[in-house]
Amino acid sequence: MSVAQSQPSGASADLPVTLEDVRRARSAIQNAIINTPCLKSRTLSEIFGAEIWLKFENLQFTASFKERGALNRLLHLSEGQRKAGVIAMSAGNHAQGVAYHASRLGIPATIVMPKGTPTVKVQQTAGHGARVILHGEKLEEATALARKMAEDESLVFVHPFDDPLVMAGQGTIALEMLEAVPDLDCLIVPIGGGGLISGVAAAARGLKPNMQIIGVQAELYPSMAAKVKGFEAICDGDSLAEGIAVKYPGELTYQMVKALVDDIVLVSEAELERAVSLLLTIEKTVAEGAGAAGLAALVAQASPYRGKKLGLIISGGNIDTRLLANVLLRELAREGRLARLRIRLKDRPGELFHVTRIFHEHQVNIIDVSHQRVFTKLPAKGTYADIEVETRDREHLDQLVTTLRSRGYDVRMIEAG
Repeated sequence: MSVAQSQPSGASADLPVTLEDVRRARSAIQNAIINTPCLKSRTLSEIFGAEIWLKFENLQFTASFKERGALNRLLHLSEGQRKAGVIAMSAGNHAQGVAYHASRLGIPATIVMPKGTPTVKVQQTAGHGARVILHGEKLEEATALARKMAEDESLVFVHPFDDPLVMAGQGTIALEMLEAVPDLDCLIVPIGGGGLISGVAAAARGLKPNMQIIGVQAELYPSMAAKVKGFEAICDGDSLAEGIAVKYPGELTYQMVKALVDDIVLVSEAELERAVSLLLTIEKTVAEGAGAAGLAALVAQASPYRGKKLGLIISGGNIDTRLLANVLLRELAREGRLARLRIRLKDRPGELFHVTRIFHEHQVNIIDVSHQRVFTKLPAKGTYADIEVETRDREHLDQLVTTLRSRGYDVRMIEAG
């Protein structure tokens, strides 16, 4: 699903961030930031019919692009501000960026995070020496406390996106991508609050005025798309892409997106899961939901990009390992490589044996069997078995089900979400 807007103009000096701002940011941060690889994916290019180049920002020290903008902001603090310290609110990646570089620079840092922030992000933020406070269920509640503490304790509030210095820092990614691949046609960029796409668009449009810039948001949180087009949107729910699950985009970032971004694509949770799985299985790289959003846009609809040379930013790789495992298993289920079949049986000796022989005939691996007699609405002499299996692909699974039914068994697939 996409939300188009009027054709944007080239970067303007009237906007909060310009190409020159991004260039200055690069000079400031380049000795402390990794110029991450920008590599062509041959396999993804074949799958989606476009030349796809991936910028691996998940290889930054904090596994996210966010440290670029955080560092640029910290480097502009006065001596007095450095001594007093900084405070930030974040669901994780901005928090780690601020905490890590503040520690490096000897600046005290306090981070306020929503209670639902993935454990891995909380632990890593604390591991950089920051004081971590968990407060509220949403970013907005964490923001309110962080702003109050900033005022009460005379701390500098480091905004995760709505700050020209932060946006300029994030835009250094575009400079690196266009140096590596000067003839890119289009950049596909995740949008939460809009800091990344604002900086990237300022740099890319400054260098190539006709460059196409596409933003990506989770369907559950279409806040920037709604603001740009003026439609009502309910932003709520548990998104895999919690890094871009922002209810209220920035005012400065809105100006940038309105002026410089061609289109905003909304992607479903299933498309985000598919993108995370593809990046791991094909590129052998771990991306969090927000980090895979660019690829999820192609999963949602590849046809508008066929034949183009695309730059996708893998913006972060901080995903809880248990959640990642769940995503991968769900994807196997969608592909038919993992399935659970509910088979109605007659309650007589050897019945389960006869069924499992059919699985053996098809060389289908049985992972788990649950045989239920009591907690069922079937007659007293009826029973069923839930059998979890591993197959080669959807066709292999369909062949098994067809054979079971041809032998007189009532078979129902228990679908994955």
